Amino acid sequence: MKAILVALALLCAGAAFAQSPPAPNAEHGAKMMDNLAILLDLTPAQKTQVQAILQEEHAKAKAAFEQAHASGSKPDFAQMKALHEQLQQEIVQKLTPVLSETQLQKFQVLEQMHQGHFHHGPPPAEPGSAPQS
Repeated sequence: MKAILVALALLCAGAAFAQSPPAPNAEHGAKMMDNLAILLDLTPAQKTQVQAILQEEHAKAKAAFEQAHASGSKPDFAQMKALHEQLQQEIVQKLTPVLSETQLQKFQVLEQMHQGHFHHGPPPAEPGSAPQS
């Protein structure tokens, strides 16, 4: 069950911080959206549009999780990966008319970095450094 929760959380990689209702981590979500706006050099209008898109995709991921949970089924890794990829494609498709080509490329790089951080564990040790225990 924990693996499902982690996988579904990853489905909304960029969307997790774009929640509309106030939540215990609302400040954290707002901070992440502000950071994304800085990193992508978003205009205020773009920031609003990006946040709406990410909220919508987050809602889809949450609904998929709730549906799987309610049915009692446990999706396997391949199913979770396929759903994640589908949602990521939808996000990119919706962001394409909102962002410049450069901003969109930056967003995709940030998403890849974010996914790599969660999917592959800690970064490899640098040559010559002692292994961590």
